[in-house]
Amino acid sequence: MAYRCRHCGNRTRFDVVDSVRRKRFHHYTLGGDLEIETEEILEQDIESITCRWCDRSDGIEEYTLD
Repeated sequence: MAYRCRHCGNRTRFDVVDSVRRKRFHHYTLGGDLEIETEEILEQDIESITCRWCDRSDGIEEYTLD
């Protein structure tokens, strides 16, 4: 999924505020470093999307990349 601002045409820079519930496999090395090996998004709630170019949130559209 990608976003586009109807006001200025931006397709590359957005501030996205979301809440995510996820399941991750944590793998700790013997040295104590964490690696996330797999991650599954169980639930995602997008609270707001704001265009970084024109600072508007009332014209954001979703589209699929072909």
